[in-house]
Amino acid sequence: MNSYSLRKRILVTGGAGFLGSHLCERLLDQGHDVLCVDNYFTGTKANIAHLLPNPHFELMRHDVTFPLYVEVDEIYNLACPASPVHYQFDPVQTTKTSVHGAINMLGLAKRVKAKILQASTSEVYGDPKIHPQTEDYWGHVNPIGMRSCYDEGKRCAETLFFDYYRQHQLRIKVARIFNTYGPRMHPNDGRVVSNFIVQALKGDDITIYGDGSQTRSFCYRDDLIEAMIRLMNTGDDFTGPVNIGNPGEFTMLQLAEKVIALTGSASKIVHHPLPSDDPLQRKPDLTLARKHLGGWEPTTQLDDGLRKTIEYFDCLLSGSIAPAGAIV
Repeated sequence: MNSYSLRKRILVTGGAGFLGSHLCERLLDQGHDVLCVDNYFTGTKANIAHLLPNPHFELMRHDVTFPLYVEVDEIYNLACPASPVHYQFDPVQTTKTSVHGAINMLGLAKRVKAKILQASTSEVYGDPKIHPQTEDYWGHVNPIGMRSCYDEGKRCAETLFFDYYRQHQLRIKVARIFNTYGPRMHPNDGRVVSNFIVQALKGDDITIYGDGSQTRSFCYRDDLIEAMIRLMNTGDDFTGPVNIGNPGEFTMLQLAEKVIALTGSASKIVHHPLPSDDPLQRKPDLTLARKHLGGWEPTTQLDDGLRKTIEYFDCLLSGSIAPAGAIV
């Protein structure tokens, strides 16, 4: 079999974003043709500018809330703002991106008989009552709160994926992504890792909401991308949903102290009131992922991933690289 016959045509929506741009890189490295689609609401051309000379890479400005007519073999649907600052900026559009975007991408997959992966989220579990979270847990979500546009939008997208699977025998994969971090994060996205690092590098106070005892599990971007690709390549009998993340669990206070130590910052920790519906605990149960993703296991330790992310933000703040998130 020649190399041309092994090359897939792969669509990545949200491909100019933090995770999408890294996914595009990996797929190109594997020898595929990649169509990156983004409307640049949170993504940026700077994230994928180095890919433009590659003849197997194509960039299209498009909003997934409108139909798309292309010929592809696989679809990774990552399009949606994923941080509270961004998804709460226009909550109606956030819900439309999750729901209408899913409908349009599922319709495309149905027309061209493509396999499609949905980038879902641990937010479908809401403020969980079981710990760690397993995929059979239905969640504890406020349907009318400030975070609902994202939480319920992603839950509805999962519903649509499984209805297309049952009704149209579509080949689907659903990944529930837990907190992910790394280079190309938006510096002003309001996520805890980027917040702490930027504040520490600037010497500003590090803001912790609540008493800092709430926990999160942080997965480095390389581990996450590897898991997504492995999920897409599983057999058609495995749809997910499957948790993807790192089971290491840290309090916000522990994370802040690590960032201060790794940056050598003189920043002080200050406490602000906890936002509404902010989950108190987050940790993925990875039993399914370990079983179905070919022995996948996150390998990047938090300190190592933070060092790489700090180096990126240090360069960004010094002006030596284009700012992630700027529309250029």
